[in-house]
Amino acid sequence: MKASDYVAGVIAGDRAILARAITLIESRNPDHHKAAQAMLVALLPRTGKSLRIGVSGLPGAGKSTFIDALGTMLTGLGHKVAVLAVDPTSSRSGGSILGDKTRMAKLSQNPNAFIRPSPTGGALGGVARATREAILVCEAAGFDVILVETVGVGQSEITVSEMVDFFLVLMIAGGGDELQGIKKGVLEIADMIAITKADGDNATRAAAAAADYQHALRIITPMGAAWQPPVVTISAIEMRGLDSLWQKIQLHHKTADEAGAWMQRRRAQDVRWMWAMVEDRLMTNLKTDSKVKDAVAELERALSEGRTTPGLAADRILKTFGIAE
Repeated sequence: MKASDYVAGVIAGDRAILARAITLIESRNPDHHKAAQAMLVALLPRTGKSLRIGVSGLPGAGKSTFIDALGTMLTGLGHKVAVLAVDPTSSRSGGSILGDKTRMAKLSQNPNAFIRPSPTGGALGGVARATREAILVCEAAGFDVILVETVGVGQSEITVSEMVDFFLVLMIAGGGDELQGIKKGVLEIADMIAITKADGDNATRAAAAAADYQHALRIITPMGAAWQPPVVTISAIEMRGLDSLWQKIQLHHKTADEAGAWMQRRRAQDVRWMWAMVEDRLMTNLKTDSKVKDAVAELERALSEGRTTPGLAADRILKTFGIAE
């Protein structure tokens, strides 16, 4: 397919071509990269009109169940929802399970929803290298709510928060000292904290956990003066609290837009995105350079035999690549 074929298919809402367009973006083949960029340039005027929401949380917090419930509610309200679920790539086998569609049973069968599980490919923070560009393609296809689910480990929260308009952190009550379950860094970037599974016997514990987190947020300087991150309790199984959560997300959007912070945040994200792409492509070119490959083989042997240092080996690689004296 030509870039123009992808563009026409995405604009027409062809889900098969949308999936293939994201696959094209994820490819590291140089020819695919050129075609993907041509496609994105053509689609750019149709992007930027969605609400981008990052969803993170520790394993067991129920991220997929929550997204399934929230996405179902939003499509019922007339929205078109795209879910970009980032699946961790094994450092040993290089494979990914990509099982998010099985965990989002209702949403995966919804004609107004699109779920795309993508492997991280070893990208820093567990975020797929091309997630940002996949967001643009989904927007061009007419999806007005984009949900980005993180793997909930390492630096993935920071990375996703820098590509979305609203960053939601899911926590679960009943695991002991609640405040031990969340890092201060996550508190600083969260636009809202939702205590999940607030149903049955766990409802009381969820309310107590919410009070603890709300108190903790009072000592954290918020990202913007116009918004104080709220803490809510929800039950995805009972579909309780989701409407209130959505209203708060919309209020955040309105507040940020009126203060000029919403567009300012996106522009700052674009600058960070540019430098992230520079770093990614430098590494790709570095690793595929034939002269560097030859040098690396010898340098790895020298390191394993104790004949050189990592610093000197790095200097040699950069000099071979032509970006160091």
